[in-house]
Amino acid sequence: MFLEKIKSPADLKKMPTNELETLASEMRKALIEKNSVCGGHLASNLGVVELTIALHYVFDSPRDKLIFDVSHQTYSHKMLTGRNAAFLDPEQYASVSGYTCPDESEHDQFSIGHTSTSISLVCGYAKARDVLGNTENVVAVIGDASLDGGEAFEALNYVGEIEGGLIVVVNDNDMSIPENHGSLCEKLTELRNNNGEIKDNYFKSLGFNYIFVKNGHDIENVINALQQVRDTKEKVIVHVCTQKGKGYAPAEKDREKWHWAHPFNVETGKFISNGPKENYGAICREFLLNKMQQDKKVMVIVASTPLCIGFNAENRAKAGAQFMDVGIAEQNGITITAAMAKYGCKPVFATNSTFYQRAYDQIEQEMCINKCPATMIVTHASVFGHSNDTHHGLLDMALLGNIPGLKYLAPANKEEYLAMLDWSIDQNSEPVAIRVPWTGVTYSDYEIDRDYSEVRYKETQKGNKVAIFALGGFYSLGIQTALAFENKTGIKPTIVNPRFINAIDENYLEGLKKNHSVIVTVEDGIISGGFGSKIAQYYSETSFRVLNCGFSMDIPNRYVPAELISSNGLTPVKITDRILKVMENL
Repeated sequence: MFLEKIKSPADLKKMPTNELETLASEMRKALIEKNSVCGGHLASNLGVVELTIALHYVFDSPRDKLIFDVSHQTYSHKMLTGRNAAFLDPEQYASVSGYTCPDESEHDQFSIGHTSTSISLVCGYAKARDVLGNTENVVAVIGDASLDGGEAFEALNYVGEIEGGLIVVVNDNDMSIPENHGSLCEKLTELRNNNGEIKDNYFKSLGFNYIFVKNGHDIENVINALQQVRDTKEKVIVHVCTQKGKGYAPAEKDREKWHWAHPFNVETGKFISNGPKENYGAICREFLLNKMQQDKKVMVIVASTPLCIGFNAENRAKAGAQFMDVGIAEQNGITITAAMAKYGCKPVFATNSTFYQRAYDQIEQEMCINKCPATMIVTHASVFGHSNDTHHGLLDMALLGNIPGLKYLAPANKEEYLAMLDWSIDQNSEPVAIRVPWTGVTYSDYEIDRDYSEVRYKETQKGNKVAIFALGGFYSLGIQTALAFENKTGIKPTIVNPRFINAIDENYLEGLKKNHSVIVTVEDGIISGGFGSKIAQYYSETSFRVLNCGFSMDIPNRYVPAELISSNGLTPVKITDRILKVMENL
């Protein structure tokens, strides 16, 4: 076995090229076997095995700088840079992250989880290299879909200002997460269909030299192309065509489904678990499709993440012209959404919590200053979303919750979510974001309101002395805490479902002063700048004690949700103990 003998790229370089195909087969086998147990980004990694081998065969990492865009396709890179045990030994499967990580290896230049940044990073490296008089190669590896992102366009434009050599390897697999969209996609298709020879080559128009590799799974061809550009003093695009999911039939057939794979049976290609019977993606999809059928003004916009609201290919087709995928371009998506709302439509934009960060300015400027009555659905906003430092969903309340003019709602259950969504789509006065409770589908045991135009907290249990404000997906944690506290003290606390993340119900807060002395806030996000901080600020000039319970800003590179919850003291017993300590000091 070749793979187990490779401890660094130096070992790879000693191999004759006629052995590299066998190495590629071993790497694919390791990828499939590990992902079948752990899950992970499978299709994208299967597609770049040969390309990654060629990159390390030609370039001299870490002296030469290889920067992978998004970096969710770097499993092969990790195998070739001293981390192959994490793919060969089941006991070490959890020893590496799913993205590049400098803490793991000197071959990883940056921790990267979001898209369209690699060309900018390479520009910075190239500029610094030239000023300091160094000579190493700097190489950006970027997918065709990542070229959609605004920063990639900005960086391609700026490359012309760099004096020394710079290499951009475009991994073109004709896919984003779902299908690609847009004019650039059409031009890449023309290049693929014409062996890289078209009159209006986009890359050449920006001043790049251009090399086309028709078959990115022919290792020798890829090596030859990269050897041509090694140590170049020019700006070069190496356009490599690959197949997403290469080498595993189910992933080749359904590339969208296998972009990120749950644990699966290798022989049958069936996921071992299909998840809970109910999920908010499917619930949202059915609601929106029905709403769209009733009202042609209702539009759905996504940024390459349609499955977060259940819009697979079949349901995208059902929605027809009322559905838009702008590609991996959240800034563009938010601004388009704002314009559609201003025009008089009822647009709904949806993506993961972590990706809203990329469009913060557009939400604040185009959406909120202009008071565009659009709806933004925020999914995976929870400790139970993505569990790593680049994709977790714990920052959104601190970010979106402090934008003037945005109403940010946190439903606690299915009925409340649908009521908020229905109200938001049909109202025409303000932009609204809805934080989907990503802790599992639960049902209401209280009457659901239908109008959220005025800020009103919902008291679901009347008590005294202690009031527990349990927000959104952590509403059930608040109920459990109230029960634990009452069992331990005999005091029945008040339970509040705040519903509004970034707005204060002053009348209700004033009323609590009559028979309460301790306020507890529980939220599924970071404490600093979050919901609870607003309650604490409101009571800051009173004798009230406010205990904020949530997550610190110390988010690990990777984490197990239950462990992070416990380490932040977010269990009924630990919160109860904290309340008692506060009460002792009154």
